[in-house]
Formats: sequence, C-alpha cells, structure tokens
Amino acid sequence: MSGILIHVPSAHRTEQPTNLRLGPGESARFGRGSASRPVELVLPDPAVSRLAGEIRVTEDHWQLTNYSTSHSYLVENPEGAGEYLRVPPRRSGAPIPFEFARVVLPTRGSTVSFQVFAPDHVYLDADDPGGAWGTRTVNAYSLDETATYFLVLVALCEPRLRDESAVSVPTTPQIVERIRNHPGLSKLTARAVTAHLDYLAEQKLRLRGEAEGTARRTGKREAVVGVALRFGLVREEHLALLPSRTAEPAGGRR
Repeated sequence: MSGILIHVPSAHRTEQPTNLRLGPGESARFGRGSASRPVELVLPDPAVSRLAGEIRVTEDHWQLTNYSTSHSYLVENPEGAGEYLRVPPRRSGAPIPFEFARVVLPTRGSTVSFQVFAPDHVYLDADDPGGAWGTRTVNAYSLDETATYFLVLVALCEPRLRDESAVSVPTTPQIVERIRNHPGLSKLTARAVTAHLDYLAEQKLRLRGEAEGTARRTGKREAVVGVALRFGLVREEHLALLPSRTAEPAGGRR
C-alpha cells in the first residue's frame, strides 16, 4: 500500500478542511490537542479527548488505536451498506480493512468524524495465487468499480465518452448534479466530490506532477480524464453505472 489520505472536514464553513498523507511506517494522532499534547489531526469538540487516538500505516493496511478509557469509536465503510467496526476503549492497533473509511467519535451533540482513504490494497497474483515465487504483481491502477469515487470518475469522463471531440470536463457542481439521483447519494456535496477527485488524482492515479503548471482544479480534472480514457480505466459500458438522465427533474439538463 502506497499510504493513506486522511480528510478532516472543516468545523465551520469559513475554515479549510485538513488533508494529511501518511506513508508506510508513519502515524498521526488525533484529538482536541493542547500545547502540551499536540496532535496532527485536530478535532475541536469539547467532548473529544485532548489525545483521543492514533492512526498508523503499515505496508498493507492501517491501524487505529483508541486512547479513550470510556468511549468506543466506530469505523464505518460508507461503500458497504452499513458495514462497520467498533474499536473499544484502550484498544491498540486495531487493523482496518476498508479502502474508504469514516472514523466516528461520540460527542454530546451528534458525532465528530473524519475520512480515511487507503489505496492500493494488495491482491493475489492471478498467475500465482499461492504467492510463493518472487514478488507479488501489483495493479498499476487499483480501482473499485463499486465505490463512489469511481462513479465520480465515470461522471467526469462521460462527456468525452459520448462525444469524442475535446469537450470540457464537468465542473464539481455539474458532477454533483449528475450523480445525486443515484441511490444513497442524495446528500452528496461539492466538498465530498472534491475529496474524491483529490483521492483519484493524488492516490489512485498518482498525478501530483501532471496537474501542475495549469489552472489547478481544471488541470487536475483534465489530467484524471486523460489517464482514465487513455488506459481504458473508464469505458462506454461504465456509463450504465450513472443514474438515467430521464430521472432528472423536469427542466433539468438532458
């Protein structure tokens, strides 16, 4: 696994969200934090401990440690129809198998949460399922076609799949509008789509250098579409994953 991307949503609309990348062997602590107990991921809620927990990345998964003496934390799989893990108080190094996870901490209000994207899970080589000889073969681009980020990628590529001319790639609001009728995505936000696009560009397709030197957001979307179409990661048959255009409200775009 090449590492993980942690996304902490902003507590207020005027604040910027936090994005933190960790590679194998690296770790980050989370909690309310203080001068004597600094943390890498600040969760500014009075019900969250100053040092609430820690995330550590290994070679093929990531682990969660719960420093609380009284509260369990939940690790949800947003792509898994309610699948979740409960990490009890004082549990150290609980292995997390989800590619995309939401870590949820209880508070006096509702909850506090942040997302963890963990790309490049290791799978057995189809030519050597026992994995006994040499090093394992890894996928150049490991994409889960059932994940929300892949649906975002299909929506991004749709105009060029339907029209081979160099049409403009959709904007973030256009992507939200295109897939919000998909079951389970009615509450999809522009910020969530942006996080998925960043994950695709920087973790799945590893385009950090290719999107530089142009208008940042447009350049990143163009680079993602270019790689996805050149290497056949998104094809015409994937358009069936998108909601039917006839499901759009009357007066909507056709």
